[in-house]
Amino acid sequence: MIKKLSHLFVALVMLVPFLPTNLSAQSALENITTIKQGVKSKRISSYDRSGGNNDRFENIAPGETRTIAEIEGAGTINHIWITISPEAPELNRSDIILRMYWDGNDYPSVESPIGPFFGQGWDETYPWASLPLAASPVKGNALVSYFRMPFADGALIEIENQADVKIGAFYYYIDYIEQEKPAAYLAYFHAWYNQQITEAAPEGENEWGLLSKEVGKNPVGERNYKIMETSGKGHYVGVNYFVNSPTPVWYGEGDDMFFIDGAEKPTLHGTGTEDYFNSSWCPNEKYAHAYFGYARTPDDIGWLGRTHCYRFHIDDPVHFDQSLLFTIEHGHNNYLTLEMASVAYWYLDKPSKLFPIPGKEERKLKPVVNFLDMHRWRHEWRKNMSEEGNPWGNERIKEQ
Repeated sequence: MIKKLSHLFVALVMLVPFLPTNLSAQSALENITTIKQGVKSKRISSYDRSGGNNDRFENIAPGETRTIAEIEGAGTINHIWITISPEAPELNRSDIILRMYWDGNDYPSVESPIGPFFGQGWDETYPWASLPLAASPVKGNALVSYFRMPFADGALIEIENQADVKIGAFYYYIDYIEQEKPAAYLAYFHAWYNQQITEAAPEGENEWGLLSKEVGKNPVGERNYKIMETSGKGHYVGVNYFVNSPTPVWYGEGDDMFFIDGAEKPTLHGTGTEDYFNSSWCPNEKYAHAYFGYARTPDDIGWLGRTHCYRFHIDDPVHFDQSLLFTIEHGHNNYLTLEMASVAYWYLDKPSKLFPIPGKEERKLKPVVNFLDMHRWRHEWRKNMSEEGNPWGNERIKEQ
């Protein structure tokens, strides 16, 4: 008996990181023990209306926009599943734009490339899992959301094919509950994509003081990368964060900074990128938790290459009454040139218009720097260090 109990205890301990920590009456497990009144389950999917097996939308042409769901009245979307053909990289998931409109508005409150929205960066597919979002087998080609998305008077979801090739097949489920009346204190789901090639500081990429002893300061977030900005009353609930680093130096000395209700200085000021993502000491390993983790890491020299990390504020949302601006440094004092992209997720007391997302040309992806590029760097180092002799490549520049 004692042995069985000890095995049960170990199993529960292993399960804990993947369960919500809020075990109140609002937790998921307790929620399903209550009979709901005035609701009915509904689904919109790509099933074959003829009763056959061709359960998909086909041949969505370049430039075409297709409505995949149109719902009347009040309700809450609670599950989305999507899979697409052809696979990446033939069809770039960053060139399919997902938009969601609430309560009949003519502007979307969700706008993002479909891959990054579901937590897949660049034009890649790979499996990963969190509590609200996941990419599941085969090879991460099934895109899944459990974010709850309530609305009071209708919802519309569409995709736009901005790729240069047609979407051969688009399969999907959108599950929701139909409600007799809107929920009290309704919070509307929002998501926004950003992407930027960041500029290094004028004095150069002096991360870790490698170029000079003088290290600048950035107390108010000047030149930070923007993760989200919104007006209204609500709460921020998380981000998928993608970095392509062209340098082997650690990309994450940058602090996270939340400016709540128009504050001029950060209301919440972090201590480093990995610290915001609940990790430590410049990580470069995959890790999966329900609320945070590293879904993709480079297997190269230092931190050279592509990293995808995520952080969801399920039990610790960031609340604001008037506005929220969330930014992060790209390296300490914004020293580094990086390819950065992100999808932020938040809720507001009313549907809100978003800032425009970067266009197709702005979203064009940078390649990953490789060992051949490093050899070219060494060639330039040799030319600049000495016309004679045989530099090894790690000579130190003399202090000025």
